Amino acid sequence: MQLRGTTICGVRRNGRSAIAGDGQVTMGETTIFKGSAVKVRRICEGRAVLGFAGSVADAFSLSEKFEEKMEQFGYNLMRAAVELAQEWRSDKMMRKLEAMMIVADKDEMLIVSGTGEVISPDDGVCAIGSGGNYALSAARALVRHTDMDACAIAEESLRVASSICVYTNEHITVLEV
Repeated sequence: MQLRGTTICGVRRNGRSAIAGDGQVTMGETTIFKGSAVKVRRICEGRAVLGFAGSVADAFSLSEKFEEKMEQFGYNLMRAAVELAQEWRSDKMMRKLEAMMIVADKDEMLIVSGTGEVISPDDGVCAIGSGGNYALSAARALVRHTDMDACAIAEESLRVASSICVYTNEHITVLEV
């Protein structure tokens, strides 16, 4: 049984970062397994937020590991992300974890993957998961052509993705820092 289906969108605008995630978990290609999953969470006593796509168990393991790295490196998001990516790529057990994360604090936003990438988006917008490209396109258009804040853009981008991507629904959770 393969569980899939997530869309996560991060937006950084006017000194605020927001990460939105939908609630759909799909089993195989045809069955909605759950519609109200929460794939975004606050970490580090509210200093940062993260959203994850991929295997839920793997994502929870990685988010806990990321939070440990944040504490270890004085809540320096970039340093914690780089250290996690290096460990994730080099550790035999962690290498098998299948997930991606968007992490953000008050100063920056990053995509972190198991292949060693730590990417800071040029335009303050990023997205991952099944409907990630749809949400990314919508977010970029909204950033360029509206005065909406980060939360509103992240949420509306997921609504757009949910109208196109069968693996994305409108049960949206948005967290801001």
